Amino acid sequence: MLKVFSRFFAATLLVMAALATVFASLVGAHNAEDSFVFLDVSESSLVGQVDYPFGDLREALGFQLEGTEEEMVAELVSRQDDLHEFSQEHLSIAGDNVEFTISFGDLGTLLEEDPDKEIRYVQIPFEVDITTPTVPQSLEVKFDPFFAEIEDKTALVLIENNWQAGIFDNGEGQNQDAVFYFTADTPSQVIDLGSPNRLKNFTESISLGLDHIRTGPDHILFVLVLLLPSVLVFSTGAWKPAQGFGKSLWRVTKIATMFTIAHSITFTLAGLEILPLPSAKVTETIIALSIAAAALHNLRPVFPNKEWLIAFGFGLFHGMGFASLVSALQVSKSTQLVSLLGRNVGIEIGQLVVIFVSFTFLYLLRTTRAYPVILKVGSVALALVASAWMVERLFEVDLGTNTLVEKFVRYPRSVVAMAVLTVLAAGYHYLERSRGRLVEASDASSKRDELTDQREPVSV
Repeated sequence: MLKVFSRFFAATLLVMAALATVFASLVGAHNAEDSFVFLDVSESSLVGQVDYPFGDLREALGFQLEGTEEEMVAELVSRQDDLHEFSQEHLSIAGDNVEFTISFGDLGTLLEEDPDKEIRYVQIPFEVDITTPTVPQSLEVKFDPFFAEIEDKTALVLIENNWQAGIFDNGEGQNQDAVFYFTADTPSQVIDLGSPNRLKNFTESISLGLDHIRTGPDHILFVLVLLLPSVLVFSTGAWKPAQGFGKSLWRVTKIATMFTIAHSITFTLAGLEILPLPSAKVTETIIALSIAAAALHNLRPVFPNKEWLIAFGFGLFHGMGFASLVSALQVSKSTQLVSLLGRNVGIEIGQLVVIFVSFTFLYLLRTTRAYPVILKVGSVALALVASAWMVERLFEVDLGTNTLVEKFVRYPRSVVAMAVLTVLAAGYHYLERSRGRLVEASDASSKRDELTDQREPVSV
């Protein structure tokens, strides 16, 4: 069994190194000079957003965009009608020989400070009135802002989302096949939206599922709080190290499997609108509650040695949180089902990565005298974070909890940190073993032990 664990340990470090190596940060699409149109395509609707840089608005339209941010926003708001009129003149969309009506909404702004340049844009959302039965596969788009007033201007149209064609979150222009360049020589183009591609929809949805785990700290923390006691057994009123690598791995497998089954059930049913979703406020609050409840269970077990019950029960609500990602899509059931399946696979892969990079660290420390402290301090910290989230979500206030948590779970920083901690844990484990100070492992698998455990919850 030691040989098996040694191989698992080596594999863990290799995977962590690979995860950290493949990370690459994305560069935003805006370059502070071009105008942009972002299109969000579904089977029966077409919406989007047009972005104009402040510099062009000053030079070509005489906007007074100086002073504080509040003063610049006030200037834009006061001239919103002018911006709508300008957009109507310089953006048109047609399909199947029918020109569609575009309705523009209330403007917003993008104000960012880049080390090399200042990025300032006015952003205007719009809806296209599709009068054909479905969105045509080919769109005739004219987009020529500032071409007459400013020499050598360029503009871009990006297909940000097109579920049928498997294009998602392309606002950064990663998929160059869905980026179209407009100039004074080519102010109009025919944009092919692409044929329905279920395989690409599926594979891209996997990527989105992975990204949701990477950017969803509450789901990561729920998995982590369940992992803390996974290398232990509750026996005679206290947590004790689980006996052997196999037993610990089996406990983790049960927890992960039940969480997967639970959130897959509600994720699929809610995503297909078979199960009605509660409000996002309720769902997100219960997800935060699940972390706090699991953390308190670690301190005073309610279901000793049956943490999989907690994983299953609260996993149902986590599935509803995942389902909110696709529930509002205006696509066919078949397209939605493919996306649901792909996202679910991506979520499972992300969850397995979290387990994989954390389990070895926890297993190495489980027989050391430090682990009871790690269990208690970690559980209390997670309970406090979850409580802060509950307050934020219930009362719609920002206490800065996400900003704080993301500093610790942000990829690839978290993977590198866990790799370092795992190496340190290995060194500490072998040091304690050489000094004969490891805690004896326990086997509490008998029915008698489980019944005893339930009668004698630990006190803290």
